Formats: sequence, structure tokens, C-alpha cells
Amino acid sequence: MSRAASIRDWVELTKPRILLLNLIAAFGGCWIASRWSADWKLLLWMLLGTTLTMASSCVLNNVWDYKLDRKMDRTRERPLATGRIHRKSALAYGLVLGLAGETVLFGKVGAICGWLGLIGMFVYVVIYTMWLKRTSTWSTSIGGISGAMPPVIGYCAYSHTMDIGALLLFALLFLWQPAHFWSLAIRRVEEYRAAGYPLLPVRKGIKRTKLQMIPYVILLLPTVLLIYGLGYSGIVFLIIALLASGVWGWHTVRGITAVNDGAWARTNFLLSVNYLMIVFVVMMADTPGRPF
Repeated sequence: MSRAASIRDWVELTKPRILLLNLIAAFGGCWIASRWSADWKLLLWMLLGTTLTMASSCVLNNVWDYKLDRKMDRTRERPLATGRIHRKSALAYGLVLGLAGETVLFGKVGAICGWLGLIGMFVYVVIYTMWLKRTSTWSTSIGGISGAMPPVIGYCAYSHTMDIGALLLFALLFLWQPAHFWSLAIRRVEEYRAAGYPLLPVRKGIKRTKLQMIPYVILLLPTVLLIYGLGYSGIVFLIIALLASGVWGWHTVRGITAVNDGAWARTNFLLSVNYLMIVFVVMMADTPGRPF
């Protein structure tokens, strides 16, 4: 018999680690658009609405995936997989979170942010979770659209427009995600195979996956250059972001000849997490408007 659900189980359904990374990105988007003059009230409403909307998507993802989660060591102890939380209760929880998040975004932040939130939810829950995750190797790339929405929502909360700055922030997150996730998938390829996920390393093999990661990481270089060149961040950001992109890119390319795929993938995954944190923090700190 499964044990009763705790508050921690309800929080776990929202995937708090994913929420934290995306909230940093959302904050960064708003900060860059405002150039050190953020409306703190608007910023807090944006973060609240974005958090609730993303949490809703994560809960609904758990609701749909609970049977598959039981087949993997990494996910078999999740609250829905073990039965600690009932699916109907989780479904209601996810829908309430989504309704609350969209109410905040449309009512307190702006219509463009509300629509961006809805697009992100639709892509993640319907396109990614319900469809591509079960049928196609394109799930990771297409699903990256939803993961790239938080900084765009943050940016548009202040700018109220979808300009080149918003598109560059979208590109940065969109290009970062495939190599990040495929590094994890390579480490656990047999688990994903057993669970029936048609991920790229499962269908096409680890070598093909390593090769397909390279263009995504390399394309981060012109993205970083454009962020600096168009005045969205300064020279300190450019130097550090180019160094970080170079290190991650070098290690990604080096994966082609790596003997121990698991060890290489683990390091590449850790590099990807640190890359995103460093780039966004420095980009915010070096946003024009005040000296670094």
C-alpha cells in the first residue's frame, strides 16, 4: 500500500528545480528589458503568474506520464507513480494552478504575456507530453519552445512588444535545451528504452545524438554575439558568455571520441546547467544602464 501524500508530494508535482531555473530566466528577461529600472510590482506579478503557469504544466505532465514514470528508476517514486496522490486530484490541482497563473498574467501583467503563457502550456502539455514524447525523436527540440518561453514572458512584461530582444532570449533558451536534455538521456538511455520513450539516443543511437547536439551548442555563439552587438548586454557578458560557450562547445565536440559515454554525458549535463546560470546572471549584471 502506498503511503499518504504529504505537502512535499504536492510540491514535487510542480517540479520545483525546473521552476527555479525558469524563474531565473524570466527574471532575467524582465531585467534586460527594463535596463535596471524594473517595476518591482509588475516584476512580482510576472514571476507569480509565470510560476503558477509553469507549475500547472509540470503537474499535467505528471498526470499524463504516471504509467511511464513507474518504469524508470529516476521517476518511479514520484507521487502519482506510487499512488500517493490520485490522478483526479492532481488533474484538478494542475488546472487550478493554470487558471490562477493565466488570470495573473492576463489581468496583472499584460495580454501578450498571457498568450505566451498559454502557448507554452499548450506546447508542453499537448504537443510535447501527449503527442511527440510518445511518438517522435523531435520531442526534445519541439518541446524546447515551451522551455524558452519564461525569459520572453519576462521581457515582454516590461517591453509590451515582441522585438529582437525577445527573440534572442528565446533563441538562447531554445538552443540550450536539446544538448542539456540529451546529455541526461544518454546517461539513462536504457531506462528510456525500457520505458518506451522514442528519444534520439534510443532510436538513432548515442553517436548520432552526440553529433546532433553540436549545432545547437555552436549556434549559441552567434546568439551571444547578437545580444552584445545589439546592446542588450555589455562587454563583460560577451567575454564570459563566449568563454562559457567555448568550454561547453569544446566538451560537446569532444564527446564524439569519448570512450565512457556515461561519464562524458554527466559532465556535459553539469556544464549545461552551470552555463545557463552563469550566462543569465552575468547578462543581468552587465545590462546597459549602470556600470557592471
